[in-house]
Amino acid sequence: MATAHGPQPVKPLLQGQRLTKIFGGLTAVRELDIAIYAGQIVSLIGPNGAGKTTAFNMLSGVGPATSGSVLLEGVDVTQWQSWKVARAGVCRTFQNPRVFASLSVLDNVAVATIQSTGPFGELRSLLSRDRARYQRALEALEFVGLGDRAAAQARNLPYGHLRRLEIARALAGGPKVILLDEPVAGMNPKEVDDLRGLLYAIKAKGIGVLLIEHNMRLVLEVSDRITVLNFGERIAEGTPAEIQGNPKVIEAYLGRDYTQQGGQAG
Repeated sequence: MATAHGPQPVKPLLQGQRLTKIFGGLTAVRELDIAIYAGQIVSLIGPNGAGKTTAFNMLSGVGPATSGSVLLEGVDVTQWQSWKVARAGVCRTFQNPRVFASLSVLDNVAVATIQSTGPFGELRSLLSRDRARYQRALEALEFVGLGDRAAAQARNLPYGHLRRLEIARALAGGPKVILLDEPVAGMNPKEVDDLRGLLYAIKAKGIGVLLIEHNMRLVLEVSDRITVLNFGERIAEGTPAEIQGNPKVIEAYLGRDYTQQGGQAG
């Protein structure tokens, strides 16, 4: 399956070095090395429970690493709080959409532009004084194809649009790197096709993308590099062609009949 692989930049935007996370006596991720470059899509795949979301949490500051380091453009952000990591340029989505159901679609995105840790009760007054935030929010909505739904309440969006709203929220923060956790989960084939186009558009903006996804057809089509986790350890890393033919990956995750399952694995 063809993908366009340009020359790899010299310096990664976001890099995890020997990242390890231990919960009690369980090592969820062990000494993971991973790098995300500008304008590239890197996928992190593996069976359920392999440690993918834990790796996301360490890279975004949601769950600090037990050991190892996270570098953003060469700056050590390992111990930074998640809001500070986001402010510096690492934004993410979650497996389940996290939106303010009672707010409009536009307000949901505008909230994401606020560089503040103040209480939610202050947000509306802050937003009302800053038209620039709403302009940025509207641009993000238009970019993901939701410009015509800006006035709708978030609770009334269909599921596929909720996934796009989450991505718009992440993009409104002006990220250098965006971490997408299973963005096409629960989507129908048409929605997956639309999301594929959006991933390419994000890449074209020079944003680095780290993707967790079980839809292997999508992963193999859009990824520049793929890292494979199993039981918290990296068992392979390479191009889609290299990963697709790797015996360890086939044994641990893909399975020999995954192509007959519509490119769905894990």
